[in-house]
Amino acid sequence: MTAAPDRDAFAAALQPEAAGLDSRRVAWRALLAVAAGAYADLALERELRRLPLSPPDRALATELCFGAIRQRRRLDAWLDQLGKVPAERQPPKLRWLLHLGLYQLLATERVPASAAVSTTVELAKRDGLARLAPVVNGVLRAFLRRRSAAASSPLPLPAEPVAALGLRHSLPNWLAADLLQWLPPEGAEAFGVAANLPPSLDLRVNRLQASREAVLAAFAAAGVAAEPLVDQAWGLTLHGRCGDLRALPGYAEGHWCVQDRSAQRIAPLLEPLPGERLLDACAAPGGKSTHLAELMADQGVVLAVDRSAGRLRRVGVNAERLGLASIQQHETDAAELASELPAESFDRILVDAPCSGLGTLARHADARWRITPAAIDDLVVLQRRLLEGMVPLLKPGGRLVYATCTVHPRENGELVTAFLAGHPSWSQRSELQLWPTPGGGDGFYAAVLQAPG
Repeated sequence: MTAAPDRDAFAAALQPEAAGLDSRRVAWRALLAVAAGAYADLALERELRRLPLSPPDRALATELCFGAIRQRRRLDAWLDQLGKVPAERQPPKLRWLLHLGLYQLLATERVPASAAVSTTVELAKRDGLARLAPVVNGVLRAFLRRRSAAASSPLPLPAEPVAALGLRHSLPNWLAADLLQWLPPEGAEAFGVAANLPPSLDLRVNRLQASREAVLAAFAAAGVAAEPLVDQAWGLTLHGRCGDLRALPGYAEGHWCVQDRSAQRIAPLLEPLPGERLLDACAAPGGKSTHLAELMADQGVVLAVDRSAGRLRRVGVNAERLGLASIQQHETDAAELASELPAESFDRILVDAPCSGLGTLARHADARWRITPAAIDDLVVLQRRLLEGMVPLLKPGGRLVYATCTVHPRENGELVTAFLAGHPSWSQRSELQLWPTPGGGDGFYAAVLQAPG
């Protein structure tokens, strides 16, 4: 487990004596893999295994890769402005190399312009694009000339609000249009800003193993910058250089786990009690299953269900490290679980449903380019099926929390409203919608439902 790239390590990688080609080469290869269909995090990890880097260079490669993917639309718009050939008609290797160079010039003043240009041109010469190295040099220097001559934003924005929002924050037009329907203009802008910032690195202290004060003291003694989360009694956030999280104080002892501050608000909505039987219907990788076990003092049963054996193993690994014995694992399709277990098997049920993940765009660089309205249509069908499958399993008067990490109403409030219309004896006790904001946590939704009886 490795932390998100921290700013200290990123800055260190930019020093002349540390800044070389390898970090850029790793990022470029990962960009090519993502363009061919690979997931960004897996593609980058694969390239980092092929070409191991020092921590500072690893941080730089990570920032360049994920940043260029997030900013794909803006970078393509720049290529359309600067090049003789539109971005989508560029040879893929050239297009993504130019993205890499432009991102360094656009996104941070900590990369000297000369270093951004020279390393990008050198990569072209060494890695199969020697004939096009003058093109790379010309495009990047044309950008620098345009930027120095511009009085304000050097990239013209469309007059139409949807296209302007999408280009300014590198979002697909369909999402920009939806945001402007759901939110006032300033809210849509805040969403766009948050979607392009490095995500926070938040931890949840295991209340059965340690106190938050003790964990903070151990971090301070190790020189790790951390502070408590104001709205989460057992949460804290890390700052600066973190490195490999497994090497931090308390990890091996199970004193804490990684969990975003917004995600930490979901399990408590279930209000579990010691001795109860709980179901976590879509459990992997186990953050909410372990949170439920901690909340019920590890007394009772948390049945963690997932259809992926590999992902389910992660639940067991996390539970063992945290010293939790109440979590049982079951590999199956949660929507079909009612055919495998007796009716009314659980006191409380958590459905953390598969979703579009629109609340976590900062955390998943390529998600905005993968999700489509058609994909959301398919997800809504799956989410309804999951929720309906829970009805026979909940005891009379039991509580069910339906949660997602998206902000799309069709996957959230509209779906819950339709469910309640089909089950008029059920009731909704509360609802929570968290939007991603700059400096805040991920976007999440949760509805607390109660069965009759």
